[in-house]
Amino acid sequence: MTAEAVAAAITSRRSIRAFLPTPVPQATVERILDIAARAPSGTNMQPWRGYALAGEPLRRLSAALAAEALAGTKQEGEYKYYPDAFFEPYLSRRRKVGWDLYGLLGIAKGEAEKMKRQHARNFDFFGAPVGIVFTIDRRLEIGSWLDYGIFLGNVMTAARGFGLDTCPQAAFAPHHRTIRAHLPVPDTEVVVCGMALGYADPAAPENTLVTERVPAAEFCRFLGWDG
Repeated sequence: MTAEAVAAAITSRRSIRAFLPTPVPQATVERILDIAARAPSGTNMQPWRGYALAGEPLRRLSAALAAEALAGTKQEGEYKYYPDAFFEPYLSRRRKVGWDLYGLLGIAKGEAEKMKRQHARNFDFFGAPVGIVFTIDRRLEIGSWLDYGIFLGNVMTAARGFGLDTCPQAAFAPHHRTIRAHLPVPDTEVVVCGMALGYADPAAPENTLVTERVPAAEFCRFLGWDG
C-alpha cells in the first residue's frame, strides 16, 4: 500500500447524484462492508447495522419514499442533523454547494418545484443499483455515533477501491416510519442515513460537481514545530 493509493481513494470520493444501472454483485457489496468494518470503535463495540438493497426490494422502497417526498409529506427525524439556525462559516458553505449543484442542473433560485423534484431523487438512490440503509441501536450514545462516522467514511473509501461511487444521504432519516414498513428495521434501531452505491454516470452534469475543502492550515493549529 502506498500513500498515493490511499490518497487517491480518499480524494476521488465525491457525492454522486446520477448512477448507471450497471449491477453490482452482492459479493462486492459484502466485501466493501467487511473492509469498512475494520473501522475503530470504542471497546470494539462495532455499532453499525445495515440493510443492503437491490432489485425489487430497492424499487419498492424507492417508489414509496419518492411518492412521499413529491407529495410533500412531512416526517420527523429521530435525531437532529443540522442546527436550528445556520451561522458562519457554515451558512456560506451550505449555500455555495446548493447553488453550485442547482446551477449545474439548470435550477434557478425560486424554482421550488424543480428543487423538490431534485430532492426526491434521493429516494431512488439517484438511480444506483444498490441502496443501503444504515441504522444504530437507539440505546447507544454519541461516542458510538462518532465511531459510525468513521465506518461510513470507510465504506465510501473502500468503494473507490472497487471503482464504485457513493452518495451518503441523511435525507432518509426522517422517513424512518416508511422505511420500517418496507424493511425489517425494529423500533430499537434509529435510521442513521441511506447510501447509494454504484457506477457514476459520466454524462450527468451534476456529477461534475467538485466541492471545495478548507486546507488544514485554516482549521488546525500546529504546535511544537519550528518555522
